[in-house]
Amino acid sequence: MIIEKIKEQRRLRCSAIVPYNDGIIVIQRIKGKGREKREYYTIPGGAKEEGETIKEATIREVKEELGIDIELTNIVYMFDANDQTQYFYVARYVDGEIGTGQGEEMTNIDYEKYGEYNPMVIKKEDIKNINLLPLQIKEIILRDMERIFQNG
Repeated sequence: MIIEKIKEQRRLRCSAIVPYNDGIIVIQRIKGKGREKREYYTIPGGAKEEGETIKEATIREVKEELGIDIELTNIVYMFDANDQTQYFYVARYVDGEIGTGQGEEMTNIDYEKYGEYNPMVIKKEDIKNINLLPLQIKEIILRDMERIFQNG
């Protein structure tokens, strides 16, 4: 009973691996200053809101962060990381201009609160060289690259 309640309260992160121009779309994150400065990359996505399905949350989050429309495929990866259950759909780019997202973290330039969010495309051959987090998704992308690019 207690375990079921804990699982119900877990946050869900909904993300999309979007192949684009021989690469994937990522968000470069830069936080902190000086010795505390950290740079890493994430797959676009965010928290599921009450009343949304995981698919709806994924599509909304990508639109908020990137400003693009996507279509989800039937390929989805799910695992627990960072105290939350994370879903990563493989998606197809449909329309829109990358970098026009209107989410608060994209439009409210408050470095102290958010750090930097920089949408960009990382070429397939360069994915292995970046600090893509969580590490599990980087390993999955590298392992399943051919499948992801065939379906995305």
